Amino acid sequence: MELKFEDHSVQPLAAWASGQFDGAPLGDARRQKRLHTIGRRMAEEPGKTIPELFDRPYDVKAAYHFFDREEVTPENIQARHRETVRRESMRPGIYLLAEDTSEIIYACRDRVEGLGSVGSGSRYLQGFHLHSTLAMRWPGGVSLRQEGNADEKVQRPAVEILGLADQQYYRRKRRKVEKKRRYGRRGDLESDLWEESIHRMGPAPADGSGVCWIRVCDRGSDIFEHMSDCQKYGYGFVLRAAKNRVLEDLETGKRCGNLFETAQRAKPMSQFQLFLRARPGQPARTATLSIAAMKVALRAPQRLGHGPGFLPPIVCHVVRVYEPNPPPGVPPLQWVLLTDQPIETFEDVLEVVLMYSTRWVIEEFHKAIKTGCGAERLQLQTGHRLYAAIAVMALIALRLIHFREQFRVHPDAPADRSGLDALEIRIVEAKLNRKIKTVKDVALAVGRLGGHMNRKADGMPGWLTLWRGMAKLQILKAGVKLQLKLNHPTQSG
Repeated sequence: MELKFEDHSVQPLAAWASGQFDGAPLGDARRQKRLHTIGRRMAEEPGKTIPELFDRPYDVKAAYHFFDREEVTPENIQARHRETVRRESMRPGIYLLAEDTSEIIYACRDRVEGLGSVGSGSRYLQGFHLHSTLAMRWPGGVSLRQEGNADEKVQRPAVEILGLADQQYYRRKRRKVEKKRRYGRRGDLESDLWEESIHRMGPAPADGSGVCWIRVCDRGSDIFEHMSDCQKYGYGFVLRAAKNRVLEDLETGKRCGNLFETAQRAKPMSQFQLFLRARPGQPARTATLSIAAMKVALRAPQRLGHGPGFLPPIVCHVVRVYEPNPPPGVPPLQWVLLTDQPIETFEDVLEVVLMYSTRWVIEEFHKAIKTGCGAERLQLQTGHRLYAAIAVMALIALRLIHFREQFRVHPDAPADRSGLDALEIRIVEAKLNRKIKTVKDVALAVGRLGGHMNRKADGMPGWLTLWRGMAKLQILKAGVKLQLKLNHPTQSG
């Protein structure tokens, strides 16, 4: 069964598992069946350990044996999924490729073969870096014009999440002590993951195809070679600046200031209000922001064998988003973004800002892998096994995020397009004593199971609340099935 994104629905588990795992190049049909079983059980009860997922010891041993197989790699596990994502992202439209790196950390364990140091390199920490590229369809025809009205609130539009376009598993390797070089970049660094992602995905669709791929990244991607490769391979980019780069005058080729100071001198175009998600120590709030933009040329830095400015500059726009009057005691928000997208009007600039705000989806995705699926609680004893298990968990986490985003994309769609099967919908209706008709009704009902109060001021439940609600729903479903089995012992299922 082929996974179909065009129906804009979250599929029930059986169809979802078939679409993700059937046809995986594992060398044996029995391994495909085992992958299907493991993936479905992980999706039914995300966060459970492998022994908790299965009732029979045989299935637990089979899962461990499966993850130990040489053919069971993240590339092979996700091959079907990534192929479907690529095919879907070749349809005419604008696609955001949100990209980020997250550390998967295992603390206070005996040394695990295949893992490397993480964080500050403490001997009590080991793990690897998970670098993910998440493909999302940017909605066309979204009205972004604010007419300079600072009282009008802006919220990022709902996006259709296609899935993982690429995912890399990187572990640090021990290096011999060598003399530090003053300039240049050594290879085999975490920063190389950004460029490697472009090379792994290959060139973007050519101009004139009606397809536009835009990479959306945080400050870790502010690497000259990364931006240069984006232009070389036909990708657009929206990234947050981390370095106060030297600017170049295109006519004279001489230095003409620095990025941050120049961006601060840009004349503000207008103001708008943007809802900001909650962060550690900072509650969610709505901020009144000013916005300014201008064209710049980023001078090439010094590299081994080449002085500053030897390589061609990168011509792009700098967009400064800042909060002129933050609330008392709250640090003012400021983003300095670099983009190659055309900017002529305030609406164009605002769209770039909203594209960047969509990057939070990939942070939630990585959090879903670690918190929702329990990646850092796995007790597998080799890096190979851990990579394989987390490759499955990544697709489970993706389903959790897609589940949440679906409620924003099509809230009035029939309830059966939410990903819940008929039995699950009936259980929720009976538990909460309410009729479930639409996808929005499903979101509020599952959120209520997870502790959401469903008050008007609360908004829609987030993915973590939905995950808790889904976990509770699966317990209720198991109880119903067990009762049916007790009432009808001669019938299976």
